[in-house]
Amino acid sequence: MDDNNPDLENFRKQWQEEVTARSTVRAQIPSSVRAYSSHERPDKSKAKTALPPSNILSEEADVVDGISAQAYHDLDDKDGTRRLGGEASKYPQSSQVSKEPQSALEHYEKAIEREDQGNLGDSLNLYRKAYRLDAGVDRIYTNKHFPPSNSKMKPTDLNPSNAPVTVPNTAHHSLDGPSTSTTKDLIASFSNTTVPAATPPTEGTPPPPCPIAKIPSEILIEILLKTAMADIASFARLSTVCKRFAFLVTTEDRIWERICHGREYGFAAMHYVWKTSIAGKPLPTTLLEASDLRPDNPLDISTLNLTDSPSFSTVPVQSSPILSLSAVYPSYRQMLRTRPRLRFNGCYISTVNYHRPGASNTSSNSTYTCPVHIVTYYRYLRFFRDGTCLSLLTTTEPADVVHHLTKENLQAHHNRESMLPSAIMRHALKGRWRLSGSLGYQHDDMEKEGDIHIETEGVDAKYMYKMQLSLRSAGRAGGTRNNKLVWKGFWSYNRLTDDWATFTLRNDRAFFWSRVKSYAMGW
Repeated sequence: MDDNNPDLENFRKQWQEEVTARSTVRAQIPSSVRAYSSHERPDKSKAKTALPPSNILSEEADVVDGISAQAYHDLDDKDGTRRLGGEASKYPQSSQVSKEPQSALEHYEKAIEREDQGNLGDSLNLYRKAYRLDAGVDRIYTNKHFPPSNSKMKPTDLNPSNAPVTVPNTAHHSLDGPSTSTTKDLIASFSNTTVPAATPPTEGTPPPPCPIAKIPSEILIEILLKTAMADIASFARLSTVCKRFAFLVTTEDRIWERICHGREYGFAAMHYVWKTSIAGKPLPTTLLEASDLRPDNPLDISTLNLTDSPSFSTVPVQSSPILSLSAVYPSYRQMLRTRPRLRFNGCYISTVNYHRPGASNTSSNSTYTCPVHIVTYYRYLRFFRDGTCLSLLTTTEPADVVHHLTKENLQAHHNRESMLPSAIMRHALKGRWRLSGSLGYQHDDMEKEGDIHIETEGVDAKYMYKMQLSLRSAGRAGGTRNNKLVWKGFWSYNRLTDDWATFTLRNDRAFFWSRVKSYAMGW
């Protein structure tokens, strides 16, 4: 072989340089690392082609697709401890591992941290572990990170001057939860308010005149009094107009005292003794107490020929013992709302429904073929200011009855056949009523305040019916009062034999008051 071959000499030089370079690099590596790497043998098949790292390929692919690669800067550098000469090699690897949560609070805090990072699966598992350790861990977390403030914070400027018009006033917002003030305290805070003037229709224009805002309080109270005498419901709704009206309607006791003593809505129109006979004729004063018909007092004065009742006057009556303020009725407004009284601008209706079996089928023993009858009927009671009343028992619905429940229709159709809509009144019964009062107005010790005694005609001239009901309240608390009549007894009296019979009230239901606009004030 020729030793002077130039190609062979070049190959030898390259081989010597490569061996020298490897020896130099191997001398610079510590012996511990060289021992570790000596067990690894590179794959010759993979060494033929030099490929870039996989992370570089993935970044290039993302750039080609137009999507920037996502970087996680909050992850620990796991290779920091393997890097030679790095700072991580100065510390043991165990110090770099995060501490595992032990208590329920730690699990809860870790779950919130995972949730903020978007790891919902890990967060859910940590939440479950936290609640298994302590069911009230959420309250512990709130008390730790959001403790209640010991000092009340007061805002410096609730409504800055440069705030836009659309920003609502936050002065009524409480920073410490709902307010503990009562309605009485709220109404008392309106004492120094005035009637606000009307707002201008457009910005920059003068506001329209508001004469009622300039009226003195004495004249304004007189206007409210006239309104209350005309319609007490409209008077009560005036409290929703403004704060000044709400204060006057609620606290002006002179108006409520006039209402209580008046005959329009007050107790001057209530009768605590019989004022008329069953036929509707007024009684003389000497017979007022003796006209109470009971099993122990069978006096019949329905046939007496007496004069007509005097007309009512709208002048306030003098104060009587039953209208005196007490601990039960501390104000006249409270007295009008809660003290038992009847209403004359409507009627009381009782709706009765019950089932009864029909005719049985003799050809079949099955109970599914037997009809069932649903029976519905109505009882109506309307009270008048003169102490009389009307009672009607019918199957006709209220819409076809209440507008005809008047004395005129009773006289026109009493026991007469007719095809007119008001002919339903031919079955109506005339009667009288009185309330069980207190402080000298009770007929016996068994009567309670709020009981109503009604005596009506019977189906025959020899019979008389007596009903006793009690005034109650139905509906939500704070709503309409004294709008329900509950049965306490129903009897029949035979004038010929002087016998009393009791009607069972198995199916009868209570009466409920219903306003009828055509009755107006019920005069």
